[in-house]
Amino acid sequence: MATASLSASARQDTGKGVARSLRRSGRVPAIVYGHTRDPQALSLDARELERLLGHINAETTVIDLAVDGTNAMTLIREIQRHPLSRSVLHVDFQELVAGEKVIVNIPIVLVGTPVGVRLGGGIMTQVLQEIECRVDPANIPNRIEVDVTEVTIGHSIHVSDITVPEGVEVLDASGTIMIVSAPKEEVAAPSAEGAAPGEPEVIRKAKTDEAEGEKK
Repeated sequence: MATASLSASARQDTGKGVARSLRRSGRVPAIVYGHTRDPQALSLDARELERLLGHINAETTVIDLAVDGTNAMTLIREIQRHPLSRSVLHVDFQELVAGEKVIVNIPIVLVGTPVGVRLGGGIMTQVLQEIECRVDPANIPNRIEVDVTEVTIGHSIHVSDITVPEGVEVLDASGTIMIVSAPKEEVAAPSAEGAAPGEPEVIRKAKTDEAEGEKK
């Protein structure tokens, strides 16, 4: 389980105007919720938040959130970003309860080079980037590694084929993780000999006859 720390301040005022004012002052509006607590509006230091997000996997990292001296173990559930600048506009945190499982998306990392690529020139395509799982927060893996070295051309690996860490429950085992397809055949451009003989001359001649008809 990966963990990180982040500080926050409680806020009483809410609304779009308040959120815009916070962002202008270098802070990001946020909220923390959980079934054992009432939702609480927060504000975060924008620079501290960006530094944190730059080196963690937000979906699988447990955040020790310090709110005015009170700590809570949380998961980031949603990050809203500006469509152009990509700056963070709002963050949702879910407070965790010891022993209570949560649903998270765990990244898939392919390990090795398939034999179909190494020896057959095949093309590997990763179809799934992450798997939705139910797991105790204390046992959330940073990633799930999948060995692909033995995959040949025309074969694939499905979610049902892999072994996940103990305590991790995969919610949908029907997906395809990766596939190795045959190399694309190159289509040779038609040679000069294959082109219709004299076609350029016919086009030019047609234009000349048409021009002479206009002069008459």
